[in-house]
Amino acid sequence: MGNPSTSSIRGEADSPFHWGEFEAQARAGVGTPPGAGIRDFMPDQHRQFFGMLPFVFVAAVDPHGSPMATILTGRPGFIASPDPQTLSITVSPDGNDPVVSSLKQDSQVGLLGIDLSNRRRNRANGRFVSKDGLHVRIAVEQSFGNCAKYIQTRDIDHIAAHEPGPIEPLITLNSNDCAQIESADTFFVATSAGARLDTNGGVDVSHRGGLPGFVRIDGDTLTIPDFRGNRFFNTFGNLLVDPRAALLFVDFERGDLLHLQGTAEIVWHDEAEILRITGAERLWRFRVTRGLRRRAAIPLRWRFREFAPTSAATGSWAQS
Repeated sequence: MGNPSTSSIRGEADSPFHWGEFEAQARAGVGTPPGAGIRDFMPDQHRQFFGMLPFVFVAAVDPHGSPMATILTGRPGFIASPDPQTLSITVSPDGNDPVVSSLKQDSQVGLLGIDLSNRRRNRANGRFVSKDGLHVRIAVEQSFGNCAKYIQTRDIDHIAAHEPGPIEPLITLNSNDCAQIESADTFFVATSAGARLDTNGGVDVSHRGGLPGFVRIDGDTLTIPDFRGNRFFNTFGNLLVDPRAALLFVDFERGDLLHLQGTAEIVWHDEAEILRITGAERLWRFRVTRGLRRRAAIPLRWRFREFAPTSAATGSWAQS
């Protein structure tokens, strides 16, 4: 990955970004955003927003330090914020969730709250403090909003009887996995820089969206376009520090979850391939090393409404 440039180190102490994020911003040629929207506490509107959600995306690391991603669900109110630097989540007694079962004292956690009905989303990153019964307590260290680009709108259609199927481990993608990935217009990515950094490191979970077919499959390698976003480069900045990542694909109609772990490589300047996808500014490749499928893992079922205008303006590999 190379050494951080001098410019990427300068100013880190008084910025919410770490050197990997500075480096990604420099390589993308966008300059460093002010970062004024990244706080070390949650404003009241973020606290209230999390409290209204029936689901939240969570990232952590496994015992080997590799990122993992999941979705937790509950009735609105299952996430609470007793103070501006704390979130409490009531988790289900499902012992099959790979993220919840791996949480340990002081381990880093990334949270993404997202309302698919109106495209609003907020992030909160911090550390796992304690678990009391089914209540997980997280100390928030960074809180910020995200842009609404590439979020397809969906409405919750109903809550199904929660009868999860057995865990199906995988070390290579099968035909069912490929079919789900090829038809996906949304997935979530978890990355981490926490174990490698003392300043501003942590675990992130982020949304990615596009038209169906925007994720290309070549064996166990996925190639994904990177469209214009908020210019923070949290995900790519983490990958420059640690290339390990995790992807989560949600089957919004059946409640199935496809968890993938592997390593990622950023393609910054392969102009010929980048230009194949309308709207792509760069690409990244994710190589699957292991994963698992959890059938009917969550009770929520969504009904698709419409593509985001920003997604509709992009392309897919099938169109290239």
